[in-house]
Amino acid sequence: MIFSLACIIIVSFVLVEIFNRLQIPNILAMLLTGIILGPHMLNLISGDLLDVSADIRKMALIVILLRAGLSLDIHTLKKVGKPALLMSFIPAIFEITIITFLAPIFFEISTLEAAILGAVIAAVSPAIIVPRMLMLIEKNRGTKKGIPYLIMASASIDDIFVIVLFTSFIGMYQGDGFHATGLLTIPLSIILGGLLGYLSGKVCVYFFKKIHVRDTSKVLVILAISFLFVTLEDYLEGTVAVSGLIAVMVLGITILKDYEILAKRLLSKFSKVWVVGELLLFVLVGAIVDVTLVTEAGLLAILLLLLALVFRIIGVYISLLGSGLSNKEKLFCGISFLPKATVQAAIGSIPLSLGIPSGSLILAIAVMAIVITAPIGAFGIDKTYKKLI
Repeated sequence: MIFSLACIIIVSFVLVEIFNRLQIPNILAMLLTGIILGPHMLNLISGDLLDVSADIRKMALIVILLRAGLSLDIHTLKKVGKPALLMSFIPAIFEITIITFLAPIFFEISTLEAAILGAVIAAVSPAIIVPRMLMLIEKNRGTKKGIPYLIMASASIDDIFVIVLFTSFIGMYQGDGFHATGLLTIPLSIILGGLLGYLSGKVCVYFFKKIHVRDTSKVLVILAISFLFVTLEDYLEGTVAVSGLIAVMVLGITILKDYEILAKRLLSKFSKVWVVGELLLFVLVGAIVDVTLVTEAGLLAILLLLLALVFRIIGVYISLLGSGLSNKEKLFCGISFLPKATVQAAIGSIPLSLGIPSGSLILAIAVMAIVITAPIGAFGIDKTYKKLI
């Protein structure tokens, strides 16, 4: 594992420097590092590291959401509340709907399998979106209308919504049927997750004000609590719906609201942690990419993905009607809602493991979604924000 980490650091450092000179987003260098060193090419990433890659990716996502929470001012959130809520599910519904309609025409799969494919593809990637929105907040871009806050909040809830739909479609395929009550788990998990994060944030603020410890120690405590949130979500799965990731973000929001000076210091600390987290996250996402699967999916898969992205942007526009944003700002929100990576890496292989006939096709298109949309989204955000917001 030590050798693998050395290879990851050295290769990614070289590629990041090259990509920086070419003015290409760093994330692409990290994804490429994973593809090159991964099991489908040079196979220089140890099996032990790959075995725990899912946990490492989740820990990196926790760091992202903590940074988001520590930056999300509650008053700004109230201002963007309705558009953020609509953006958290309408674009995903548009994308899943068009994939469910077109996939059986393009490929020999059933409508239900197409819906499963749509749910795999539809989730956006907070791992790509949130760091860029934080960068915009630091540069004071779009903050007057709360655009970065709107995108961060809706992207996090979007994932929860899509994963619940994916689980429901899988249950239908396995004969459990579709239960409308299952959709109630979405608001319930958000509410319970928010309550858990709020109460934990209150407790943290109380103790941090009473007991003096170094900020580094506070970071470790907050990380430990956040890991417990995610563990609790897994433990209660099937019993009580609670979103550990929403709890993580609300924990940060609560600390910012009640102890702003500390929140700013912690944000600086977590920005340093993210340097390592970002590297491991995107390299390990790249490591699961089998380039041969991308070529096997073919041109129809590319066309399907591009049409899905168009419908996602339309969904974003509809979500933002009456929001007061200009057409340029709405376009930027649409571009920001394109990148996919983490969820596709996490659930793309599940249909295949369950023996669904189109499982290999679903995995191939999921891999293609990462390869196509992660660069488009990251590059699009980085290159358009100066002109659009």
